[in-house]
Amino acid sequence: MQYRLFCSILCAGLALGAAPVLSHEFWIEPEKYQVKSGETVVAKLRNGQEFNGAEQPYLDHRIARYDVIHDGTTTPYEGRMGDMPAFSAEVMQDGLAVLIHQTQPQTISYDSWEEFQAFIDHKAIGDVRSRHQARGLADAGFTEQYIRYAKALVAVGDGAGSDLATGLETEIVALANPYADDTAGGLPVRVLYQGAPRAGAQVEVFAKAPDGTVSITTQLTDAQGETAVAVLPGHSYLLDAVVLRPAPEGADYVWESLWAALTFAVPVR
Repeated sequence: MQYRLFCSILCAGLALGAAPVLSHEFWIEPEKYQVKSGETVVAKLRNGQEFNGAEQPYLDHRIARYDVIHDGTTTPYEGRMGDMPAFSAEVMQDGLAVLIHQTQPQTISYDSWEEFQAFIDHKAIGDVRSRHQARGLADAGFTEQYIRYAKALVAVGDGAGSDLATGLETEIVALANPYADDTAGGLPVRVLYQGAPRAGAQVEVFAKAPDGTVSITTQLTDAQGETAVAVLPGHSYLLDAVVLRPAPEGADYVWESLWAALTFAVPVR
C-alpha cells in the first residue's frame, strides 16, 4: 500500500510539474460514460495533451472540491489516498450524474517569455504582453498560479436530466443532455466565469473517435457566452476554456489561470 501510494505521488508529480507550460489539460475520464442502473461509476483523473494523458491518483491534499450532483443532490466524494482510478461510487437512481473536481492551487515559474507566450497563443487569451509590461514585470523568472475545474457527465440508466451551473469559479455547462437529447444540430454549451457568461471565450474541442483518433478544433462563444459544438455518435469529447487574470495584490505569483473542462460522450442511437 505504501509503495503504491509512493508510485502514485511520484507519477502525479512528474505529470503535473510542467503542465501549464505545454498547455496540458486536466479532465475527468469515466471508464463508461453510460452505466446501467445500480452499476458502479468509475472515473479517472487525467492530465495531458490532445485528449491523451497520464492517470492521476486520488490525493486529498490536491483536492479543493470533489462532488457528484445527481437528481438535485450534491454529494461530496471521498476516496483513499493513492486510489487509481480516483473515483468509484454507486449512483443509486437513474439520471444524469455530474462529476465535479476542483484542484487546489498550484504554481509554475517561467524561465522565458516565449514559454508563457506559447500558452497565451494556444488559448487565444489576447495581448497579455502589454499588460505584463505595464505592470513593470520581468519577462523571465515570474510565477503563475493555476487551478483546474473539471466536470464530467455520466448517464445512469436512462440518463435523464440536465447539466447545471455548479458554483465553480469557471465552468462549462452543457445546455442539452448528450445522452437523451437530439444533438444533430450540435450540443449547445455555455462558458461561465464567476457565474456570468463569458463572451468571446475560446472553447477548445477534443473529439475522440471510436478508434482512438483525436481531432481538435476551436470556436468562440457568442455574446451570451454560448456556442454549439458539432458532435458525432460514438465519440467522446473534452471541452476546455481558460481564464487568465492578474494575481491579487501582495501575492507571490503574478498571473493566475483558471481551467474549465467538460467531458461527455454521444451515444450511437
